[in-house]
Amino acid sequence: MKRTKSINLERMRKATALIKLKPIVLSIAAFSLVGCSDTRKADIYSSVAHCKNKNPSSGTLCEKAYEKALTKSVQSGPKYRSRNDCASDFGSRNCVPYKASNGANLFMPAVAAFALSQSLKNNGYQSSPLYTSHYYGSGSYNRWTTVDGRSYQKRYGSMTVAGDTFKPKPKVVRTMSRGGFGSTVAAKSNWGGRSSRGGWGG
Repeated sequence: MKRTKSINLERMRKATALIKLKPIVLSIAAFSLVGCSDTRKADIYSSVAHCKNKNPSSGTLCEKAYEKALTKSVQSGPKYRSRNDCASDFGSRNCVPYKASNGANLFMPAVAAFALSQSLKNNGYQSSPLYTSHYYGSGSYNRWTTVDGRSYQKRYGSMTVAGDTFKPKPKVVRTMSRGGFGSTVAAKSNWGGRSSRGGWGG
């Protein structure tokens, strides 16, 4: 009986609760670390000429990287039924005509720059298109925005971007509603991330 009385049941309950809680805490911590570490270094160039100027011996790769970025933009970038709809997200100066596979005349944002990961010297690279907007009310105003709605500080040179920036994105098969891309950027901004402010998959 004395042994039974000496057992602190309250302490045992707390210890059991801590044992159950620890795996959950560790899982959350591990997830947070993965999220924070899922970044990559990239160089931002405004054009092929800009890339060649910074990498004189890698002109061909600069051209290929830019063409790859353009292809990704055509495949996965936002498309709009009218120039005005596109301008609501990117400004009238940043919208270009696009001919859909079904013959429809649409509009999409012009590629304003491209991100290039890894060193050009070892022939291993990945590239991604970047958009920007001159319309003050847009979530992409004076920032770089990826095809899926992540946005970054608008500057050139080396910077840290999300690891999924260079991953293949779904092909866009429908048009974006007026201001829809801006809403995506805003949603990603609220979701979090110091390096990005904000994809959409089409």
